[in-house]
Amino acid sequence: MKKHGQLADFLQARRGRLRPEDVGLRTYGERRRVPGLRREELAMLAGISAPYYTRLEQGQSHNASPQVLDALAGALRLDESERAHLYALARAPRGGRPAGRPRPERISDATRALLAAIDGTPAIVLGRRSDVLAWNRQGHALFAGHLDPGGPDDPGQRPNMAGLVFLDAHTRDLYTDWTAKARAVVGSLRLTAGRHPDDPQLAALIGELTMRSTEFATMWADHRILACDTADYEMRHPLVGTLTVTQQTLQSPQGDGPALVVATATPGSPSATALTLLARAVAPREAARPRLDAHLRTTG
Repeated sequence: MKKHGQLADFLQARRGRLRPEDVGLRTYGERRRVPGLRREELAMLAGISAPYYTRLEQGQSHNASPQVLDALAGALRLDESERAHLYALARAPRGGRPAGRPRPERISDATRALLAAIDGTPAIVLGRRSDVLAWNRQGHALFAGHLDPGGPDDPGQRPNMAGLVFLDAHTRDLYTDWTAKARAVVGSLRLTAGRHPDDPQLAALIGELTMRSTEFATMWADHRILACDTADYEMRHPLVGTLTVTQQTLQSPQGDGPALVVATATPGSPSATALTLLARAVAPREAARPRLDAHLRTTG
């Protein structure tokens, strides 16, 4: 994943999604060979020269100023997340030796304590490549109850949520609107790829998904950016039936550390009842409690 290759691809893809009428340009009925704006049209809207924009889109210029990026973001009608992605792609590449193999991600003691504190609410901790670093009982039961609950404890065997969404039949069936969930996953990976263009494990994950899923390959080529901090999903759970949950993703503003994903439902709703039933279904059995009660009665 070369950074300026991503910048060129992103600019070309976003230019192709804008029609002349979207930005107030008249075409006078002429036939157009490209589906979106021409390079010179976008350059005119951004107030930069067409040759300079062409060099940017072809990856031949690596020194776009903040003013140029602001102008391009405005011309392309980018939202806040897309603007941040554009700036990340345009940053000057760092010198030095190629990045080595990243160390396995770990969660801090504070994050592990937070996960324990919200026991009863489905929650999982995801690494930056969407590897599951940890989950509580309810999180495991809601998102991946068919997998080994101890999977996140082994860095070499950790489930990957992006892989599950695209390659796992159980996870695919879990979401009523699977396409919406899949687009959210791809949009999040796009943001991560922009921040970490030299991550070999991230590149390997994207390569595997591209080879094994035509749907992922199509969505990845679209270059859509989607920062889904909060999203509602209807799920068809094999234990508690259909429910609607709000998935909230909590992480650092830089997006570099592990993210805590929590699933909640509207209080008093059937979906909240379903989450309560799921929590009870996976609660640890207190087999020793009857024996303890009997002991207290005989000694009291």
